[in-house]
Amino acid sequence: MSKCPYSGANSTPTQLTSANGAPVANDNQSRTAGRRGPVTFDNHYLFEKLAHFNRERIPERVVHARGSAAYGTFTVTKSLSDYTIADFLQKEGTQTDVFLRFSTVGGGQDSSDYARDPRGFAVKFYTQQGNWDMVGNNTPVFFLRDGIKFPDFIHSQKKNPRTNLPDPQAVYEFWANNPQSLHQSTILMSDRGIPLSYRHVNGYSSHTLSFWNAAGERYWVKWHFKTNQGIKTLTSEEAAKMPAFGAQQDLVDSIDKGDFPSWTVNVQIMTEEEGKTYKINPFDLTKIWPHSDFPLIEVGQLELNRNVDNYFAETEQATFAPSNLVPGIGASPDRMLQARLLAYQDAQRYRVGTNYSQIPVNSPKCPVHNYQRDGAFAGINPALAGSGANFYPNNRAQVGEPAQVPDVAEPPMPLEQDAWLDIYDTQDDDNFSQAGDLYRIMSEDQKQQLVSNIADGLSQATDDVQQAMFAQYDQADVDYGQRVRKEVAKRIAANG
Repeated sequence: MSKCPYSGANSTPTQLTSANGAPVANDNQSRTAGRRGPVTFDNHYLFEKLAHFNRERIPERVVHARGSAAYGTFTVTKSLSDYTIADFLQKEGTQTDVFLRFSTVGGGQDSSDYARDPRGFAVKFYTQQGNWDMVGNNTPVFFLRDGIKFPDFIHSQKKNPRTNLPDPQAVYEFWANNPQSLHQSTILMSDRGIPLSYRHVNGYSSHTLSFWNAAGERYWVKWHFKTNQGIKTLTSEEAAKMPAFGAQQDLVDSIDKGDFPSWTVNVQIMTEEEGKTYKINPFDLTKIWPHSDFPLIEVGQLELNRNVDNYFAETEQATFAPSNLVPGIGASPDRMLQARLLAYQDAQRYRVGTNYSQIPVNSPKCPVHNYQRDGAFAGINPALAGSGANFYPNNRAQVGEPAQVPDVAEPPMPLEQDAWLDIYDTQDDDNFSQAGDLYRIMSEDQKQQLVSNIADGLSQATDDVQQAMFAQYDQADVDYGQRVRKEVAKRIAANG
C-alpha cells in the first residue's frame, strides 16, 4: 500500500524549489563521487540548506530574550482629543490593531517562564499615522533612573561570568551600591515577583511620556494596563513545580479556545505647570505618581484574540523601540527613556537587520514613504525600493515623492530655565520613601514573603553588602530592616 503525503490520491504536490525558485530533483541524498565516495563541491543545494540552517537563529535579545506574544485590538472608551492629536485616540469606539509581546527580562531563551523577574509588556499599536510602541514592564517603576547604569545593572543580574551560575552576591552588591533600586527590588522580592501567567499581569509605560493637542499644549502622561483577569502570582516554592514553558502554553491555549485575555487601559495626566512644581521629579523612573494626586482615567480596552502563526517570524523577529512615536505622543526628560530612544533601535539593527521595520510583524499598516535605501532585506516594502529620488529635499513633489508634514510638528520640549550642561548626581534623590510606603500597605503574609525572598539571596552575599542593604531597608521602614536582619541571620545559622 502506497503512502501519499497529500490530501487526496490525485492531488498534485507543490514543487519543492531552492531559494532561487529552481525545482529540486532530490531532497534526500547528496551528490557523491560514487556510492561510497565523498560529497562533491557541486552540491550547491546541500550547501544552501546547511548555510540557511546555520543562520536560522538570530542573536537572542540580551534582555527580554524569552517572550510570548499575540495579536489583538485596542478600543477607545474615552476620547483624549483634549490632550493629544494622536489619530487613534480621538473618538470613542475607534479600534486599533495591536501586537503585544510579554517576556521575562534577565534569562535567555533557555530560562523559565517562572523566574523571579520583571515581565516585559510591549505593545505595538498599528495606527493610521504609524506604529506606536509602548515598551513597558509589569511594574510602574524600574531599578534605575539613568540609562548609563543599565549595562552594569544587567551584568550584575546575569550569571557569573566565570561559573555561568546565578550570582546572588553580584545582585545584592549592585543594589547595595545603587539605593535607587530599592523601590523596584522591593516589588520584585514581594509576592508579585512571579506572575502565574502573562494574562494575570498589569502593564505600565513606567516612563513618563507626553501628549500634545491641536493647540500645541503639552501634557505629561503615564500609561497603565490593568488586567481584567486579576493579578495572580506564585510563591517561589510553587514556581519551582511549574513547567519552564508554562506561561507560553497558557497564553496560546487560552486564545485558541476563545478565552481572550483583556486589559483596562488607563492614563495619568499631569500638566506642564504641575510638572514644574510637583513634590517629586515626575521624570524619575524609580518613583510612581500617587493616584491621590493624579487619578487613573480609563481610556480604553485592550484584548488579545489571535495567536501568532510562526513564533520565529513574529514573536522572535518582533522589534520594539520607545522611539517609535506618532504625532501627538512624545517623549519626556526621563533620563532612562532618553537612553532607550537610542539603545532600542540600535539593538534591533544589530539583532535583526537594518530594515527590521519592513518585516511584516513590524511593518506599519499605513503607507511608508521615505528616503532610506539599501541594507539587508531592502525592498520588502516596494515603496522603499523604487527608482525615485533617494535624497531630500528634491524638486519632484509633483510626481509623488515624499515631502515633510509641518502640521504634525511636536511643540518645543520645556527645559529648566538657565540650565547648565553638566553631570548632575542623583544617587541620593529620596530612594527610600516610596519603598517604605509600599512595605507599609502590605499584608502580614506579603511582608513575610518579601523578607523570605530577600533573605534567600542576601544571606549568600558578603557581610559588607548585607550591612549596606540592612541600612537601606531601615531607611525605608524600621520594621522592614529588622525583619530582614532576623531572617538573614536565621538562614546563615541554618547553613552553618
